[in-house]
Amino acid sequence: MSDGSSSQVKIALIQHRACPSKQATFDRLASLVAEAADRGGQLICLPELFATYYPCQTEDHGQFALAETVDGPTTHFLQDLARQHRVALVGSIFERRDAGLYHNTAVIVDNSGALVGVYRKTHIPDDPRYYEKFYFAPGDLGYPVFDLGFCRLAVGVCWDQWFPEVARLFALAGAQILIFPTAIGWHPEEKALFGALQHEAWELMHRSHAIANGMFVAAVNRTGSEGSLQFWGSSLVCDPNGVVLARAPHDQEMVLLADCELEKIDVVRTHWPFLRDRRIDTYHGLLQRHLKP
Repeated sequence: MSDGSSSQVKIALIQHRACPSKQATFDRLASLVAEAADRGGQLICLPELFATYYPCQTEDHGQFALAETVDGPTTHFLQDLARQHRVALVGSIFERRDAGLYHNTAVIVDNSGALVGVYRKTHIPDDPRYYEKFYFAPGDLGYPVFDLGFCRLAVGVCWDQWFPEVARLFALAGAQILIFPTAIGWHPEEKALFGALQHEAWELMHRSHAIANGMFVAAVNRTGSEGSLQFWGSSLVCDPNGVVLARAPHDQEMVLLADCELEKIDVVRTHWPFLRDRRIDTYHGLLQRHLKP
């Protein structure tokens, strides 16, 4: 392609169950990353806060002990794997930025093992068993796009995936692939009544982001039960037409791969010219909290 990107990128999403200790998780993920690389994965992504059990089910000051700096052991683990297997890696950490200041942060490592950059989760939820506002400050880095040489990558984190503005801003900044590390699941007592609807809405959001912005969109989720949450897995990759190229089951740990033909982005955007036809002169209200008189 004229912009230097490869015409095809193989994404590998690692849908896994958390282990009781960080070292056990690292050992398990080292094996899964090796498998993903052996199967041709170039861009490998892990779920949100992958190194430990999801820490935000309660408001517990003791959980802050899990936090680490960006230049800490989890990032070094990702850098070592990237360097060993010559792959790009995306992971999510509980970042300690300073005393009393923490973020839910994605780190992006290129296939030389270099830290390309970070993205701090912008939208912070506060729902039953997702008490993230107790732990994390909102991100302050905007919506950066990272040039990995073979593609231009954007990374959001979990709750960000419900906001169409996020995907649009990443697209306008030049992203070809948008990946959301995720930790989302069911409250078991609600699953029978609401579970199918909740999951369907989640998948439809990713497909709609792909369609509205003419880019590849992926989400990589945890699986298994932790405390009072049952993570629903179902990691997926969508093409710019919103077609699901690959989808994982709800309850199985696996490496999910999909080929992304980047040339399709221009083809789709030419036929569905949503970016061309945007009426940016009429969107001032988007900067307001509410418009109803």
